[in-house]
Amino acid sequence: MGKTGAYSKVVKFDVFFSLSHIPAGGVLPSEAAMFRAFFSQVEAADRLGYSTAWLAESHLSTEVQKGNRRPVVPHFQGEVGLNADFCQLAHQVFSRTEHLECGSAVMNILCNGGPVAAAERVATFAALHGCHEKESRRIHVGFSAGRFDFMNRAYGIDARSEVEEAAWPALKGKVFREAAHIFLRLLRGDTLSSDDTPETHLGRNDFRSEEDWQKVINAHGKKEASIFIPRRFVFEDLKIVPQEWRRELVVPVVGSHDPALQLELNQISPVQVFNLSITKQAVIEQTHQRMKDGFHPDGGAWRREYMPRTVMVFIDESEVLARDRAGAALAEYWKALEGTLDPAKVAAATENALCGTPQQVAEQVSTRFHADDRLMLWFDFHDHDCERVIRGMESFATDVAPDFA
Repeated sequence: MGKTGAYSKVVKFDVFFSLSHIPAGGVLPSEAAMFRAFFSQVEAADRLGYSTAWLAESHLSTEVQKGNRRPVVPHFQGEVGLNADFCQLAHQVFSRTEHLECGSAVMNILCNGGPVAAAERVATFAALHGCHEKESRRIHVGFSAGRFDFMNRAYGIDARSEVEEAAWPALKGKVFREAAHIFLRLLRGDTLSSDDTPETHLGRNDFRSEEDWQKVINAHGKKEASIFIPRRFVFEDLKIVPQEWRRELVVPVVGSHDPALQLELNQISPVQVFNLSITKQAVIEQTHQRMKDGFHPDGGAWRREYMPRTVMVFIDESEVLARDRAGAALAEYWKALEGTLDPAKVAAATENALCGTPQQVAEQVSTRFHADDRLMLWFDFHDHDCERVIRGMESFATDVAPDFA
């Protein structure tokens, strides 16, 4: 591909790995085959010069939850993901690669022991990883409240009263706020108790409609401007161990588009922002503007690469084959998630994807993204053909990325 010089320059290209154990194109590999394919792909990403391997993390069986009283994704076939422990998998990735950094996409800090356990896992990983004095590769710890509530319920993260049940869609974000404060302060090295975390109060502004707020008032039994919710995580003074680890090797990235929370967490330490492929452009630009002033000063000046952007990639020498594969994969995916085929959503998701020949993909990168953006490229979306996935990574690295070097 000729170097025309017409394109803007994108800072970094990363790779996102889903490890979704789902039927795709009539194929369902064994779990062992899934992990072997992943390691082949991550080794290829390292060889091809990608910057960071972002690893999806998931918990508990998606198949089994379909038989529960409150299934979250009743039509999903297979398992959302096989990676239940980012830190363990990151050790494996670092042992097999020379240049790649690792990111969690994303670590649920509500389930699996909650924020205290999550902070201790990250600290332990960093202590072991940083034992090598010359090691400079970082982990980018994307953290969130988790997408699927069934994963949290097993660990007690659910409504504890009628008020909490009525308020749960809004309250879940408040629970995450509490957990995020604990997680970041423990990683910073603080000694704290639950009394040192923010209290939770619910008001009308926390709800999308007056009707939603009224349901909470009715459950509460009396009309008040603010309703106090007891803390979710209760503990006396504690401090995690190990303590003497290299904090420059850990980069926190919050998986929330709550503007107030982004700024609040940056009062604790530098916290970047995780981004999804379907996030609206206006929200992305508003976040960048907000973080220019709100980013913690210890992190230096805010840079656009601090909010990596997930984007699906369907690349082939044949435009027809690329678009056919994209359409089929996206249709299956949305049907599995929602139980109905929503043409508008499929069309929107396809539009967000990079799809076509290498030349077309390069033009799409040039026209859709800012010169300083960082792209988290998703090559294995609904695809178990490991050789094809690697070919796509090679094609992008060889025929697209050089134009943005």
